[in-house]
Amino acid sequence: MTKDRWMQEAQPRALVIGGSMAGLFAALLLRRQGWKVDVYERIGAELAGRGAGIVTHGELFEVLARAGIDTEAAAVGVAVPGRRVLDRTGRIEGERALRQVLTSWGHLYGLLRTAFPTESYHHGKNLVDVVEAADLVVARFSDGSEASGDILIGADGLFSSVRARLAADVRPRYAGYVAWRGLVDERDLSRRTRAELCDWFAFSLPPGEQMLGYPVAGVNEEMNVGERRFNFVWYRPADADHGLGDLLTDVDGVRHELSIPPTRIRPDVIASMRRDAERLLAPQFAEVVRLTRQPFIQAILDLETPRMVLGSRTVILGDAAFVARPHVGMGVTKAAGDAAALADALRAYPGDPAAALADFESTRLPFGAAVVRRARDLGAYMQAQIATAEQRAMAELHRSPEAVMAETAVATGIAA
Repeated sequence: MTKDRWMQEAQPRALVIGGSMAGLFAALLLRRQGWKVDVYERIGAELAGRGAGIVTHGELFEVLARAGIDTEAAAVGVAVPGRRVLDRTGRIEGERALRQVLTSWGHLYGLLRTAFPTESYHHGKNLVDVVEAADLVVARFSDGSEASGDILIGADGLFSSVRARLAADVRPRYAGYVAWRGLVDERDLSRRTRAELCDWFAFSLPPGEQMLGYPVAGVNEEMNVGERRFNFVWYRPADADHGLGDLLTDVDGVRHELSIPPTRIRPDVIASMRRDAERLLAPQFAEVVRLTRQPFIQAILDLETPRMVLGSRTVILGDAAFVARPHVGMGVTKAAGDAAALADALRAYPGDPAAALADFESTRLPFGAAVVRRARDLGAYMQAQIATAEQRAMAELHRSPEAVMAETAVATGIAA
C-alpha cells in the first residue's frame, strides 16, 4: 500500500507475531487507535501455566490504562509495604520501606487476553518467512497460510522467529548463572514463615548468590491473605561448560541448550538444590524451597539487538529485541513501554510507516540497551566467570543488604 493509499484507508492493518505480553500490549493499543490488528501465536492452545512472578512499575500501570485495563492495584496484583533481608539464621538484618505491587505472569496475561477479541487471536501460527513489498508486508506460516498488512510487529520473545529471519546474527548469550524459580501456596507454609516472608519483598544473600521472593495471586487469582502464593527466584552460579550442562540434561540424558521443561528436570538435580537450600538459605526460604512441588530452572541470558527496525515495515520489540537479567524487574514494563512508544510513533506519522518505525527506534533502542546494562551491573557478582579482583570488587558494590534492597527491581539507575 502506497503512502497516499494508506492515508485514504479507514483502517490500516498490523500483523503481530507473538501472543504474549508484548504482542497483546501492542495489539490493544493499536486497536484503540483505529487499527485492524491480528495476533499470530505459535502455540496451538491458550498460553497458561507460566510460574513466574512479575514486579510492576508506574509506567506499566500507565500503559495498562491506555490499553483499557482496570488499573486498580487490587485488580493487578498484591501490594507489599517494603523489603527485608534475612540472614542465614532467619533473623531480619535489614528493612526498607518501598511500596510495590507484585503480580504473576498468568494473572496479568489473563487481564490482557480477556480484553482482546478472540476472533483476531490466531493459535498454531508458526512463522516461517517475512516478505516486504513496496506497499505491504507478508507473513507466511508453516501451515501454508499467509497474512498481509501495513506493518509487522515481532513480539515473539527471546527466541523470536522474526528476528531469526531478519537479524540472524543477534542471539542470546548466557550470563554464567541460573535462577531456580517456583511458587508455593501460602497456606502450606508455617506460621512463622508466613509472618516473616509473605507480606514482603524479601531476600536471603548466601555468598555469591541471591534468593528473593514475594507474594502473588493464588491459583485461581485469589488476592486474599492465606489464599495467595509465594514466588521465589534463587540466583546461583553455573559455569557454561559443566554446571549448566548438568542442570539442563534431562531424565533421559538429553542435553537441552538454554532451557528445560520443568517435568524433565532430573530428580537428583532437584534433590541437590533442596539440600543446598537447607545449608545456605535463611530457614524461612529453605522451607519455601522444600515445599515447592515443581521448581524450574531459568538460564540467565543477555540479549541486545543493534536495531529494532528490520525493514521499512517490520519491527521487533519486548524480549524479541532486548532481554535483561531479571534483577531490574523491567521485562514486562519494558515491553509495555515499547508498545506505547510504537503506538505513539504510528500516530505521529500517519501514512509513513518507515518514518514511524525510525522514530520509535530512536527512543527505544537506547532505553533497551540501558536496561540490559543496568541489569548486568546488578547481577555481576553472581557470574561464575568473574576472574579478577577488580571485577569482584566492583560487583560487591551491589551486594550489600542495603544495596540489594535499594536497587533490585526498581526503575532508578537506568540511564539511556
